[in-house]
Amino acid sequence: MGDAEMGEPTYRAIVCEALGPPELLRQRLLPCLPLAPGTVRVAVRAAGINFPDVLMIEGRYQHRPPLPFVPGLEVAGTVTEIAANVEGIAIGQRVIGRMRTGGYAQEAVLSAAAIRPLPTTFSFEEGAAFLAAYTTAYHALKTRAAIARGQRLLILGAAGGVGLAAVQVGKVLGARVLAAASSEEKLALALGHGADGAINYSGERLEDGVKRLTGGEGVDVALDPVGFAQEAALRCLAWNGKLLIAGFASGAIPAYAGNRVLLKGCSLIGVRAGEAGRRDPPMRRRELQALEALAEAGVVRPFVSQCFPLQACAEAMRRLMSRQALGRIALSIDGE
Repeated sequence: MGDAEMGEPTYRAIVCEALGPPELLRQRLLPCLPLAPGTVRVAVRAAGINFPDVLMIEGRYQHRPPLPFVPGLEVAGTVTEIAANVEGIAIGQRVIGRMRTGGYAQEAVLSAAAIRPLPTTFSFEEGAAFLAAYTTAYHALKTRAAIARGQRLLILGAAGGVGLAAVQVGKVLGARVLAAASSEEKLALALGHGADGAINYSGERLEDGVKRLTGGEGVDVALDPVGFAQEAALRCLAWNGKLLIAGFASGAIPAYAGNRVLLKGCSLIGVRAGEAGRRDPPMRRRELQALEALAEAGVVRPFVSQCFPLQACAEAMRRLMSRQALGRIALSIDGE
């Protein structure tokens, strides 16, 4: 996947040619490929930066595309071309889309089934930060945990992309949301997006904060997209509680104490939203329809704290990797 030949239509893209840190990524001119049946070409205006992108270029993600590849699993933009057998999508339509690779580019070819309308209240950058985080949060809380109104919900990493989405989704579902994060700035953001209580686990043990906010009872559901210390996460659960394991943004994969799982009668539930959608498309359509209705009603909205140009994707990824980013980070992409 080197630079295109002179004279053929091309687009700029960020290419992973060797596994390693973001600094190894290279900007290339790639040839515009013809559309396969069932696909749509999108002029990308923004791309979301996600932890799976970082893990993928390092060769540490469960999906390992062959080299070379273009990173990026969610985009927002405008439809420029539609395969002959595609219906229900129009040229010029503003859309969002999710794929496994290909987002860090001026254009992307996606399956028509992966295209959704851009919510009318969203910018392109907000649209590019919507699908991955909010699908994970909704799938975790509604589909996997079946959280009920009035239940206590603990969200770890509550100012991150998935965490902040879960704060909003948890409130919509009627939960009492307790946000946990590593700084007062992060907690202020979570509280500003609807959290009912806050725990700064850099100054207080997580389980002590949960006891303080629940009168010693613990939480019914805990969502962990970070990979928090196993003893702390399990100690936060009430009897028959549920620990949702949604990722390992901390870089460590924790083990979980079987005796504590037994003593609390609790459940450990894996959340792999993307794979779940591939295996059960009707379920994913129902989830997306619910999320789109919430977006149009204005009760969920991504918080994009920073935007970077395409050529600064390494800097954007480093910002995410530092775990100092608030909410989401996006690439703003022009067509020049």
